[in-house]
Amino acid sequence: MIEKRAPGKLFVAGEYAVVEPGQPAVLVAVDRCITVRLTESQDAGRVHSSEYGQAPLVWVRDENGENIVLEHRPADYVLSAISIVEELRSSFGAPPRYFDLDISSELDDASGRKFGLGSSGAVTVATIAALDEFYALGLTRTERYKLALLATIAIAPNASGGDLAASTFGGWIRYSSPDRAALKLHREVHGVASALHCSEWAGSGATRIIPPESLRLLVGWTGSPASTEHLVKRVHTPGDEKPLPFESFTSESRACVDALVDAFDQDDAAVALENIRQTRRLLQRLGESSGSRIETDQLRLLCDIAETYGAAAKPSGAGGGDCGIALSDASLPTIDILREWERHGIQRLSLSPHRAEGGIDEF
Repeated sequence: MIEKRAPGKLFVAGEYAVVEPGQPAVLVAVDRCITVRLTESQDAGRVHSSEYGQAPLVWVRDENGENIVLEHRPADYVLSAISIVEELRSSFGAPPRYFDLDISSELDDASGRKFGLGSSGAVTVATIAALDEFYALGLTRTERYKLALLATIAIAPNASGGDLAASTFGGWIRYSSPDRAALKLHREVHGVASALHCSEWAGSGATRIIPPESLRLLVGWTGSPASTEHLVKRVHTPGDEKPLPFESFTSESRACVDALVDAFDQDDAAVALENIRQTRRLLQRLGESSGSRIETDQLRLLCDIAETYGAAAKPSGAGGGDCGIALSDASLPTIDILREWERHGIQRLSLSPHRAEGGIDEF
């Protein structure tokens, strides 16, 4: 059996802007994971996951033994990950094999509600890592990230890939996205092997960053899952009645991210906290200009409570529900923040940064 784990993620800064090619964001991988267990099988493959209910998703190969066939094929990140590795495996001349996948998640609650920690990205990364080992493809970590992004944009073309980079590399990272439309077209025309090393990756990348040791990360969950794709689409196309000054937003977001990374490099906790507050204000203005509820009432309460006790806080990711984060000086007691969160129905998630894993090659 092959077992691979991939961590979830939190956006720290740069949400919404990062969907534009070359725009940066800061993310942190967290110590809750998706686990994929792979075992070889015969005559058919099965995917066991709570996403499919009690019965597994069963697949077979076509008469040539290459392509995967399902009676009902959902638009699914796991299947997209399988398909892209199978395409690469075929281009390498490796023989096809059957396998079963068993998927379990720590990124949702007992009832199956997602915490907004990037489960789609984590399961894509873990699936590709398992298949890489199964077929002995010898992919680098960066190549696995690239495959994960190519698989993801086949399902969600606007996905930035930040969650995939965090799940692949772990730790804290500064990430900038490639031109996904150009990558998708390149794969369609030239195939996945060519797309792994094409020029369309230029301008994107990930670098490791280290926050000041004096900062503590707190995460609260509002209990209201949100649709990232829906919110991002609404912000980008808000309608004629609410014109969005998006060019100004991206430039201001870049400035916030660069200043935050610089504060991390200088081990300047005070400046880092001020940039988190500035990023929150920037997201508030974006929500107002686009008519989108990025900062819901519960997220606003989460942030306001944290700021009352000296922390800096903001929604994490697309907002609209899900998680908010707070960074606090480690010398300050956080019990008051946590007590107030609990009193207002905000659940603290006991999360810590996931360790950094391996190096990051040039994209």
